[in-house]
Amino acid sequence: MHFIPEKLDAYVVEHSEKEPELLKQLTRETYQKMLQPRMLSGAYQGRILSMLSKLTNPKNILEIGTYTGYSALCLVEGMDKEGTLHTIDINEELEDFQRKYFDKSNHGHQIIQHIGDATKIIPNLDLTFDLVFIDADKPNYPAYFALIIDKMNTGGIIISDNVLWSGKVIENIDDDDDSTKALLTYNKLLVDDNRIETVLLPIRDGLTISRVL
Repeated sequence: MHFIPEKLDAYVVEHSEKEPELLKQLTRETYQKMLQPRMLSGAYQGRILSMLSKLTNPKNILEIGTYTGYSALCLVEGMDKEGTLHTIDINEELEDFQRKYFDKSNHGHQIIQHIGDATKIIPNLDLTFDLVFIDADKPNYPAYFALIIDKMNTGGIIISDNVLWSGKVIENIDDDDDSTKALLTYNKLLVDDNRIETVLLPIRDGLTISRVL
């Protein structure tokens, strides 16, 4: 999804940090083998995730929605050397694919995979987090926020992906469009909650950054 002309978007990408070789390999294999390769964060957004992580130098990171592991590998680039990234995905068939690329990186030993329902896994994580990335099933976004907010450290960052949902958030909604309805609720929740300060960025499909007060 482009919010600026494609030529200008190409200029932005050309003048931003380049995608590491390992992530290029992961992208190629994802497009070769996976049914929904567009679920990848992608090179430009990946560099944004990496930069946000480097700016905050988080000790503990939680990712909700792993897919093939691209965004996790971006986020660990800025993680504390003693830090840990916990990543949750409901699809057990992707576990070995993810681990292959995690172990090819310099951070494989710092990445802990969880397979299953995130709403059941998160309550059992006895940790507080400096950075959380939410990029999973949209109807559960409000539930994920409710589960993580009390596990956030002061100054921690919550990054939420796909919050513009291909522009559907400003269109008429079908009665059965649960994803758009949930995102409308979620976006309002973030801007209204006095425990955080929030900025929604028109990057790719919408990326919200919320800082815990």
